[in-house]
Amino acid sequence: MTEDVAVPPRLAVLDDYQRISRQMADWSTLDGLCAIEVFDRPLASIDEAVAALTPFRMISLMRERMPVPRALLERLPNLELLVLTGTRSPSLDLEAATDHGIIVSHTGGGPSQHATPELAWGLILSAARHLAAEDRNIRAGGWQSTLGLTLHGRTLGVLGLGKLGSRVAEIGRAFGMNVIAWSPNLTVERAAAGGARRVDKDELFAESDVLSIHMVLSDRSRGLVGARELGLMRPDAILVNTSRGPIIDEAALIETLRADRIGCAALDVYDREPLSVDHPLRGLSNTVLSPHLGYVTRETYRVFFTDTVEAVRGFLAGAPVRVMNPEVLKRGTRQSR
Repeated sequence: MTEDVAVPPRLAVLDDYQRISRQMADWSTLDGLCAIEVFDRPLASIDEAVAALTPFRMISLMRERMPVPRALLERLPNLELLVLTGTRSPSLDLEAATDHGIIVSHTGGGPSQHATPELAWGLILSAARHLAAEDRNIRAGGWQSTLGLTLHGRTLGVLGLGKLGSRVAEIGRAFGMNVIAWSPNLTVERAAAGGARRVDKDELFAESDVLSIHMVLSDRSRGLVGARELGLMRPDAILVNTSRGPIIDEAALIETLRADRIGCAALDVYDREPLSVDHPLRGLSNTVLSPHLGYVTRETYRVFFTDTVEAVRGFLAGAPVRVMNPEVLKRGTRQSR
């Protein structure tokens, strides 16, 4: 007769596109406690996710890369812990997780208050000086083919002057730019404290040589930048989005770019991610595109995955940390009910 060998609980680390998670933290503290599997490809549908994730008791989610709706959670009967990298994830149905007795823990946010504004300025400079196009040109054997834009003395518009927008504004002033800003609740006093002049929404779009978006995606901000707003922009203006894709009406943006009605769209975020291979934005020359890199830095990932290890270890020890739905702890997880 053979003895039954206990099967260790399984942890899925999702959407680690670079397969870098195991290098960003000390996972050895989980040795012998759980079996870890890293996924470097998106799970594109609920059926695909169910097929891959049904055996797992714990899942680590990378920000909002994979939607986790109720329809998925109810088909993962073994799942007891979700760890969010970051402090919030609107793509996760937290209420459904709670209803199904799944603990949701979060990690720290990392230094994204610096990382995302720095990327925004990388996009601005690339668009203003055509760096991506000239890089391709020089690798193909060419030389100078474009004329750049001097930023000093021009107007930077900031749509959303919060923590990230204020940092972008600060850097804009260092470039000698005039900074204007608007958001639904922005006051003259708060704009001044953030180093900007408060203007009306239409004025923001009409006056900006560079317009950078820093709004949280919500019902109120979804589609906030539509055909009318794009139509107000200057013909050589640069539109930058490092926030969330659906803040801009994507169809209206594509039409605007195809008609050359603005100078350039520099984008880090999109309606659907990853961007499909045949997406129209890939074929437009007046774009600068990056694959949602705003938070993708070594410093941020170290926070994400160090805290993930801590959250998994705490859960396995019966002492979950940074729990977003503490009512589950009172009622018990789905396996302990």
